[in-house]
Amino acid sequence: MREALWSELLKARRSRLPWLTALAFTLVTLVCGLFMFILADPARARALGLLGDKAQLSGASADWPGYLALLAQAVAVGGLLVYSMVAIWLFGREFSDHTAKDLLALPASRTAIVTAKFALAAAWALLLAAGTAAGGLLLGALLALPGWSVQAVTAGVARILAAAALSAALTTPLALAASIGRGYLAAVGVLFVLAFAAQIVAALGFGAWFPYSVPGLYAGITGPNHDPPGPISILLVLTTGAAGMVATLTWWRNADHDR
Repeated sequence: MREALWSELLKARRSRLPWLTALAFTLVTLVCGLFMFILADPARARALGLLGDKAQLSGASADWPGYLALLAQAVAVGGLLVYSMVAIWLFGREFSDHTAKDLLALPASRTAIVTAKFALAAAWALLLAAGTAAGGLLLGALLALPGWSVQAVTAGVARILAAAALSAALTTPLALAASIGRGYLAAVGVLFVLAFAAQIVAALGFGAWFPYSVPGLYAGITGPNHDPPGPISILLVLTTGAAGMVATLTWWRNADHDR
C-alpha cells in the first residue's frame, strides 16, 4: 500500500491537475465573494447591470449564513464535476499513457493500487473543500459581512465539507467507467450524462431519489423553502459510492491488463 500510494503522489505532484483544480476552487470562492459584494449594496448591484442581476438571481443573502450556503452549493455542483475529473484522471491516465502494466509491476497488489488511488482522490477532495472554506472565511472577513456567529460559521463550514464528501463519494462509478473504457473518453461521456440527468431529475422533483442530484439539494440549491434530502437520500449516495468502489476493485483484480 505504501509503495502504491507513493507512486500516486509522485504522479500527482508532477501533474498540472492539482494546480488547475485549486485554481478552479479559488475562482469559485472569488465569484461567490463578488456576489456578496454586489448583494451587500442593491444600488451598486443595479449600477453593475447584468452582473448585478446574476448575483441577485443566486438567491443568496449578503451575510455569513448566505455566503457559506452559496459556497456549499458551488462546492456541491462544481465539486462533483471537478472531483469526477480527478477520479477519471487517476484511473484513465494509466491506459491513455500506457503505464497500466508498469503500475502492476510495483511490489503492491492490485487491491492496494486501487485503494491508493481512491485514498488520494478522497484526500484531494477534502483539501480542495477545506481550502474553499478557509478562503471563504478570509474573504467574508474582508467584506465585513454581517451575521457572524460561531454557530452560524461552524454550521456553514460543516455544510461545505459535507457537500464535498457527498460529491466525492459519487465519483467512484466514474473511476469504474475510466477503467472499463481504458481511458478518459468513455468516463467523460458518462459524467456528462449523469450531470445532465441530475439537473433534469431535480427539476422534475425527484432529485431526492437520484444520487447525483442529492449533493446540490443538500447544499440548498433549491432555496431555503425546500426541505433538505433525508437519510434515505444520503444512504443512496453512500451506497452508490461504495458500489462503485467495490466494482472498480473487482474489475482491476480480474481484468487482463495487456496494454
